[in-house]
Amino acid sequence: MSVLACLLLAVGATDLIRAEGGAPGRVRRFVAACVGLLALLVLALLGHLGSGVDVVLLALCAIALVGWVALSSRALDRPQPRRLRPGLALGMLGATGLLLLGASGHTTAVDGPLGGWIGGLALPGLGSRDATRALLVAGALVTQLSTANLVVRLVLAGVGAIKPTGQPQASDRLRGGRLLGPMERLLIVGLGLAGQVTAAGLVIAAKGLIRWPELQAWSRDPHAPGIDEVTEYFLVGSFVSWLTALGALWVSAG
Repeated sequence: MSVLACLLLAVGATDLIRAEGGAPGRVRRFVAACVGLLALLVLALLGHLGSGVDVVLLALCAIALVGWVALSSRALDRPQPRRLRPGLALGMLGATGLLLLGASGHTTAVDGPLGGWIGGLALPGLGSRDATRALLVAGALVTQLSTANLVVRLVLAGVGAIKPTGQPQASDRLRGGRLLGPMERLLIVGLGLAGQVTAAGLVIAAKGLIRWPELQAWSRDPHAPGIDEVTEYFLVGSFVSWLTALGALWVSAG
């Protein structure tokens, strides 16, 4: 799980820089990819991940990270006729994650300066021998920010819920989703890790109850996109967001 944790942290940091940077898109993507690769290298060195299997998997992670940045950007940022299929980016990242999960029994546990530092934090529920899991939890939480938003957008683009640039978007009627989504996912993962699965379910139910009056109001607005489009956008986006959070919870709680 140690290499998977490094990948999650590197991808999460990369996507945060891509989302929040003020530079032009191409420059921002290049800088973000460089920071992600550097984070991957630093984590591997400080965690003493130096076995043959670790090195091979880390090299694969580096390729996957660069591919994720390039493919996801081309699937979302380019005009519709020139876009790549969103499934390429999602499939590549997902396949890499599954491969790392399958090889987790052969990777080295986090040790060295990084493991000692994590053990010295005395985190609740984690001892010094659980540095790998602590790093995995950190990676799962970081990816709930910008990375999960990108996953949601890619799925929405794949099903046609995001229209070509310049056309009215269902997202114009559901403002705040890019901020509320990460908050919701962090709550779900945090509550799940604390053993409060029922409370996490209440968070999911609350979102539907809060949005329902808005959906009804928009259905009566003649200038808004069709209510079916807004509802599809809301339902698909919400379910993908929840599945992303539950997937991160499953990985980090193992």
